[in-house]
Amino acid sequence: MNRLHPKKLLNSKWTAVQPEKREKHFRVSEVEFDDDGNVVHCLLEAVLTGRERAIDWRELKDASRWRPGWS
Repeated sequence: MNRLHPKKLLNSKWTAVQPEKREKHFRVSEVEFDDDGNVVHCLLEAVLTGRERAIDWRELKDASRWRPGWS
């Protein structure tokens, strides 16, 4: 399990363990919080293609799918 705090999400870098469509490296490009400080929206941007996709930020904690940083 990857340790991750929601306040540190923005601009963090991630590597997909199983890349899809040659997209391996990602950056968190957008994070929105509600009034209570909970993450309500998280957007990943693929470095290679620039394609963006919404993701539940808790998925990034799954070490079988994501690694922190670009490796």
